[in-house]
Amino acid sequence: MKTLQLTLMLLILGFQLAYAQLITPSNKPNKTQQLLIERGYGMFVHFGVNTFSNLEWSDGTTPASLYNPTELDCDQWVRIAKEAGFRYVLLITKHHDGFCLWDSKYTDYDVASSPVKTDVVAEVAKACRKYGLQLGLYYSLWDRHEPSYKNADKTLYVDYMVNQLTELFTSYGEICELWFDGGWDRKVIDWDLDRLYKHVKKMQPTCAVGVNHTIAIEPGSRKFALPDSMVVNNKYTFHYFPGDFRLWDPKIAHKADKKQYLHNGESYYMPFEHTICLSKRWNWFQKKELIPVRELDELEELFYWCTDNDNTLVINVPPDQTGKIREHEANAVIALGKRLGIQKNNPLPRNGHFISLSVPASASSVWKNDNPKFGAHLAVDGGMQTRWAASDTLATLEIKLDEKQPFNKISIFEYPDIIQSNDKFSTYRTNRIQAYCIDIWTNKAWKTIYMGEESMNDCKVIRFPNVYKTSKLRLRVLKATAPPSITELNVIYKD
Repeated sequence: MKTLQLTLMLLILGFQLAYAQLITPSNKPNKTQQLLIERGYGMFVHFGVNTFSNLEWSDGTTPASLYNPTELDCDQWVRIAKEAGFRYVLLITKHHDGFCLWDSKYTDYDVASSPVKTDVVAEVAKACRKYGLQLGLYYSLWDRHEPSYKNADKTLYVDYMVNQLTELFTSYGEICELWFDGGWDRKVIDWDLDRLYKHVKKMQPTCAVGVNHTIAIEPGSRKFALPDSMVVNNKYTFHYFPGDFRLWDPKIAHKADKKQYLHNGESYYMPFEHTICLSKRWNWFQKKELIPVRELDELEELFYWCTDNDNTLVINVPPDQTGKIREHEANAVIALGKRLGIQKNNPLPRNGHFISLSVPASASSVWKNDNPKFGAHLAVDGGMQTRWAASDTLATLEIKLDEKQPFNKISIFEYPDIIQSNDKFSTYRTNRIQAYCIDIWTNKAWKTIYMGEESMNDCKVIRFPNVYKTSKLRLRVLKATAPPSITELNVIYKD
């Protein structure tokens, strides 16, 4: 009987491996990647012992007894995700501290050892089935609590991860995505990613697997390629392989994002998944104090940008110490979904036609004596890690346009002043530009079509009731607290 059971088990494993969607060299998405692209928009949920220590990262010594949500409501999380138009929920199961949101038999640092023993993974999985959303899981490679992690024999900790991944991928139904993080703490070879990847694929063949900081500038280097620079196919190599999609949390891809990346001389198709915080402070785990959310205009424009070019977006909406998502944050993501008009089973909405990408640009001044790193052209280059910066406060940015191309919308991402908080993660952003005009060239003269006497905010969106055409457009800064800087100025025609 035991021989028969073993034979059946091996046959099942062989069948699953045969149908596993392993990454192979290609210039188009495979089934796993296509499903990822079609999902497109998910809600990140950071929740765990850090929520109760008021920290972004803890070191694995925070006692499990500190985890004590008073009104834990995982159903509320997923209901909000549904109302907001998200297609999947990406749940933190174990962060770098090692605390697990399920009852793992391989550790005592989990919810089962806390005052509130609810299996959070199980509850979120149940709610996802109830509301028709897919479930993705985040799992930190780095573990600051587990003893085997510090053992000289690296395979012992890999065994630990395999055991925990088996629990996660055989106990909670279908898992659409696995998000690995924390790989920087060890050499790549020590993770045995090939083993982890194939093990996950045996259990869930079309689960998309990604590792944060996926792509390197050159083989074996720890210099990671910024998403902003990924505008040439087959230039950069995998740092972590294998995987099904690229990650560099929390960077934003270029408008001309490319999909082909090299491993051992072969080219692989790889979409990019963005991660952003709903919070204006850029915190992942919720804090005790109330924190403002990003402006709806900024969230809308980031949504369009991040879901373009067959890429995906997850927005972090973290529950607080009660175990619930705060009402003002729920309202924000639900309002965003309604503004976007997201509809189930329909393609995600798009922004419109950009007529300003890579057009000629000039400025009245450039920071640091016309330093090319801050040139005017960088305000229209399609990259979110580059920017034009002026050397004086009353500056002007001018761009040339095709006068045959109509537009009825402008979005401006201002580069803000950023102050890091004491936790070294969350930030405070303040805007420099306080008053400004948008002018167009018409009948051999400049005409003002918009004037603002308020802070520009991180993303200013101007929607015009009429369609304009012009050969030149300029932004005139009338008042600023410091020399202004623009990450992107986008001129758009939207139906």
